[in-house]
Amino acid sequence: MSAILEEALQQLAAERLVKHAVLGVESVDGQLSWIGVAGSAQPDGTPMGAQTPYFIASITKLYIAAALLKLQEQGVLSTGDLLCAHLPHSLIGQLHHYRGMDFTGELTLQHLLSHTSGLPDWIVDRPRGRSSLLEGIAAESDRSIDLAQMLEYVRSELEAHFPPQSPGKAKPRVRYSDTNFQLLIGVLEHRLEMPFGQVLRNLILEPLGLENTVLCDPAGGHEPMPATVWAGATPLRIPRLMASFRDLYSTARDQLDFLRGLTQGQLLSDELSLRQMQRWNSFGVPRDLASLQLPGWPIQYGAGMMRFQVPRILTPFKPVPAVIGHTGASGSWLFFCPEKQLFLCGTVDQVAAAPLPFRFLPRLLRALE
Repeated sequence: MSAILEEALQQLAAERLVKHAVLGVESVDGQLSWIGVAGSAQPDGTPMGAQTPYFIASITKLYIAAALLKLQEQGVLSTGDLLCAHLPHSLIGQLHHYRGMDFTGELTLQHLLSHTSGLPDWIVDRPRGRSSLLEGIAAESDRSIDLAQMLEYVRSELEAHFPPQSPGKAKPRVRYSDTNFQLLIGVLEHRLEMPFGQVLRNLILEPLGLENTVLCDPAGGHEPMPATVWAGATPLRIPRLMASFRDLYSTARDQLDFLRGLTQGQLLSDELSLRQMQRWNSFGVPRDLASLQLPGWPIQYGAGMMRFQVPRILTPFKPVPAVIGHTGASGSWLFFCPEKQLFLCGTVDQVAAAPLPFRFLPRLLRALE
């Protein structure tokens, strides 16, 4: 088995534009536990190590959802709550406007968790005839963006894609938007009256003993130094903007331990919470340039959690088992395969390879048969 995993790791590291790779695989019963790294963590050739933190990007959404559901279990809030019950009008007023109507007052936490809000994505959606916010910053210089600035940009420059979808609708419209989860971070901070990093430490990191998982520091004061994220052949040197994403650095060991805790009942005490994360809706096919950069069909989404399975039409004779978890835009992934009882994590830290996990994981699961 180790030889199969080592070969898979080397295949990852040999992908175009990939400077380093991380792969972790562990079985629920613990009989298989393997973590491998390859390549250079830094442009100066510093080797990648198993303890080198890497940027997990939107895998952080699993942590945000878990924190919300834990608070729901404690009776602090409900995912059915209106967003306006948790954040002030001065921050979110007139945020969701669609075809001349304001739907902000209808937004619930569940809309945000499930990407059924219709809110535009503050990172990649474009104002008419102009570049996206991310493209603009990339062309200028690194800067921080706080929640108020982010929401003002969404309010004044972007139009919602559809109204908030009705609960229980058979086939709701689903469109991935990082704005949804920035709002949920705001809810966590406002409700608990503490910074997001402390929320995560209290609710998730300390209970699970995750000592090597931290928020991105805009000052770059991480020890040990995280692996470099690449954009094509260029190191991504935008620490202030990356900190504005409110995403985490972690290690393969911490990633596997987090997913074990989440899926095996160590983190959420009510089995209904995990079921809520797995009420799947399907993303549609891309309809515009921005949506080509976002998760889409055949990925499904629940509440802060993805489900991915290669369509049967593409594997008619031997279907590849489904996985649940999340990916990140830097080519990172964290998944559980219920059929094989395996946890799978890894990264290539390359934003040009964001779709790579969806090509790599089916091959890996086939190799592990």
